[in-house]
Amino acid sequence: MAVHFPVVVVGAGPIGLTLANLLGRLGVGCLLVERNLTTVQEPRAVSIDDESLRTMQAAGVIDAVMRQIVPGYGSYYYGPDRRCFARVEPTGRPFGYPRRNAFRQPVLEAQLRDGLAACATVEAWFGWRLVGYAQDEARVTLDLAGPEGARPVTCDYLVGCDGAASLVREGLGLQLAGTTFDERWLIVDLEGNENRIKHTEVFCDRRRPCITLPGPDRTRRFEFKLLEGERDQDLLAPERVERLLRDHGADPNATIRRKVVYRFHARVAPHWSIGRVFLAGDAAHLTPPFAGQGMNSGIRDAHNLAWKLACVLSGRIGRHLLDSYERERSDHVWQMVRLALRMGQVMSPPSRVAGVLTRAAFRALNVWPKARDYIAQMKYKPPPRFHAGFLVPDGRGRASMVGRLLPQPMVQAGDGADVLLDQVLGPGFALVTQAPDARRRLAGLRHPVWDRLDVIRVALPMDGVLDAVLAPYKECALLLRPDRYVAAAIPLDDADAAARSVEALLAATFDL
Repeated sequence: MAVHFPVVVVGAGPIGLTLANLLGRLGVGCLLVERNLTTVQEPRAVSIDDESLRTMQAAGVIDAVMRQIVPGYGSYYYGPDRRCFARVEPTGRPFGYPRRNAFRQPVLEAQLRDGLAACATVEAWFGWRLVGYAQDEARVTLDLAGPEGARPVTCDYLVGCDGAASLVREGLGLQLAGTTFDERWLIVDLEGNENRIKHTEVFCDRRRPCITLPGPDRTRRFEFKLLEGERDQDLLAPERVERLLRDHGADPNATIRRKVVYRFHARVAPHWSIGRVFLAGDAAHLTPPFAGQGMNSGIRDAHNLAWKLACVLSGRIGRHLLDSYERERSDHVWQMVRLALRMGQVMSPPSRVAGVLTRAAFRALNVWPKARDYIAQMKYKPPPRFHAGFLVPDGRGRASMVGRLLPQPMVQAGDGADVLLDQVLGPGFALVTQAPDARRRLAGLRHPVWDRLDVIRVALPMDGVLDAVLAPYKECALLLRPDRYVAAAIPLDDADAAARSVEALLAATFDL
């Protein structure tokens, strides 16, 4: 007889593990299925951003993660003459954490697996693989094979986090659309490295584009572009690897942990869900590596999907809430793909003239403080924002906070301790404001929709980070979703009309 779970997640990489932890923290019954006996053991992704660390906070593993990263590294860009022409050194922490951080994927996955021990509603089956599945209006039925033989499982929703060669996506009859580039890159991961340069170094030289990235525990990664006519085995030869590392400042006494040649991709599935089956991470999209956003985009998927599954399974919100998952996430994924491609062109200019002009442009921008700040503080990275989905537009256009991720400053908790804002907001919906007499005015919001969403009410402190973004909303409360995106702005002196709009948004998620 089949065992039933509300959610089955296939694939225990960083995306599947994050999703399982988030679901567990929300009290959702979940089975995590992984064909391998352990989490990954070799280096893969190496950069985790502030948005993803905020998700690790929501998943309950942030303390462990922060102990094992290199926080707040930047990037130095060099021309063929090895002169630095651009520096990216972001200092702000708008979402509570440094903008760019180095990590080791085997360590992160182990931490996330350990985190499942605190999730009583989650089971993890390692050494089990998905053989096939079928879905109907009521459920998804899976055939799993593992150490105990075949075992049928049913679930309300299936999420494929099983990578670029996703069997879950194959079962939907979907293929990734986009481009697989002819460019090949050699990755070399070092251990025992004594080259203590904290930042990424980017060698923008058409003769051999290269990037070297820091890592925790004396690790460092080097990536070299293969040139036209070179074969994989040419660069994998030990003497070639040694020379490339030496020419780019590697510690000659470091140990090579891994060396591999890969091609990069810019590919996205035409649909991220059909019926009760969803895709996340590499199963849904592949991003070139130059912006370090491949895994981070997948973690955004996990956070977006987790709270929606929890709300639908609890019955608080209708199943059409899940229709907003792809609608909200796909545009930002393509923005990250385009950003990565632009950064790739800086690293590997198409011609010598293009390289000279690019470096000259960056040096010219360094003279103008606002332009220099735009580069140094990573303001070129597309900010997280939804233009359509589970939200109520407020008519403020580009200046609107609706659809944006709320900053996360340090605030004072009820016991007087300084904590990050999300610790005060909790895991659900919240109404927040900086309006005068905030507590009384929040308490006056009595529409039944706030009880349906089980919102908490929080008076936000005056804070440099929040003041700037909330200045146009001094007489409003903002409705925050569990993923901390702003769903609606509620005028405090005329709240009923906005509350009815939120009520209509909720009603639209249910079948007529």
